[in-house]
Amino acid sequence: MTSTAATTMPAYRINDWLENPRLVDVPVPRPGRGEVLVAVAANGLCHSDLTMSQIPGEIGELIGWRVPFTLGHEIAGTVAALGEEATDAPLVGTPVALVSPASCGRCAYCLAGRDSACPNGLAGRGYGRDGGLAPYVVAPVRALIPLNGLDPVAAAPLTDAGATSYHAVRRVLPVLEPGGTAVVIGAGGLGGFAIQHLKACSPARVVAVDTSPARLATAREFGADETVSGVGAERGDPARVAGALKEACGGDGAAAVLDFVGTDATITAGIGAVRPCGAFGLVGSGGGRLRAAWYGGLPREAEVFTFQGSTIADAHAVVALAVAGRIRSLVEVFPLDAVADAYHALDEATLRGRAVITP
Repeated sequence: MTSTAATTMPAYRINDWLENPRLVDVPVPRPGRGEVLVAVAANGLCHSDLTMSQIPGEIGELIGWRVPFTLGHEIAGTVAALGEEATDAPLVGTPVALVSPASCGRCAYCLAGRDSACPNGLAGRGYGRDGGLAPYVVAPVRALIPLNGLDPVAAAPLTDAGATSYHAVRRVLPVLEPGGTAVVIGAGGLGGFAIQHLKACSPARVVAVDTSPARLATAREFGADETVSGVGAERGDPARVAGALKEACGGDGAAAVLDFVGTDATITAGIGAVRPCGAFGLVGSGGGRLRAAWYGGLPREAEVFTFQGSTIADAHAVVALAVAGRIRSLVEVFPLDAVADAYHALDEATLRGRAVITP
């Protein structure tokens, strides 16, 4: 294998259960069998990072996490070194993105191309294993996506925010016929990508819902045909929003609603806006419930689903869309020594785009 000159590096890590992350010096990792070492050019921040230090040890260990570990699961960079038997790896120096979700590649789900359901994927880079908030990270060859000229700073958020939203859009494509409308609830990081995927991959009109006027303005930049002030705004009760969405969809309701928030109110409004034979996808992890009877409370003949993450195929498809110029990343860049400031801005919702760290 090729070696790097450095032996230690800074890394933003959770050092013990229930401790806030901090920058510490750690050894530069070495790739194992079938792995490569990646020099990290960019790492996107995700809201899920903010909750990881709050996970107690008994829960973390139950799902296979180990402390300490380096945060960061939206990663792009260049191949710096090859481990043994990394026979299918791109050449050293090749720019790559790393598939965000972990998967084993051997179980029935992985072999069927449904690796987002892999039972071995609960721990991965940036969640229970060392991630990309450091100058170097290791990854298996199957996780590498050549960037084909795409800027790594733009590519990093595609690996999770971009791919997860694409997974949702791909699920609802069968119900999106010409003249139909798709609704995106929550026009932030994932929702912004979903709007772009819908415009790139379907004939649907797109309606964006959010409480933030700034996010609604950005949604229009991304191609949303109409915007609706969401739950939480003045007179923002779920029934009002559902009614406004049905009106925006021509009265019959939405062919598909994708909820990237996931509170009681957004779920209620979203379900109430779906037309018969439509689809509702819950992506946001707001912990909400639908307080209605199953019979009579769900849209007739509709599909209602939820999921977490994306597949390797989703990540490749999203990078291809970005290379072709059909979607774009809106990012705000921070150096590694300002990572705490970037997380604060993420938590306070003051960012216009995705926060990206450049180690």
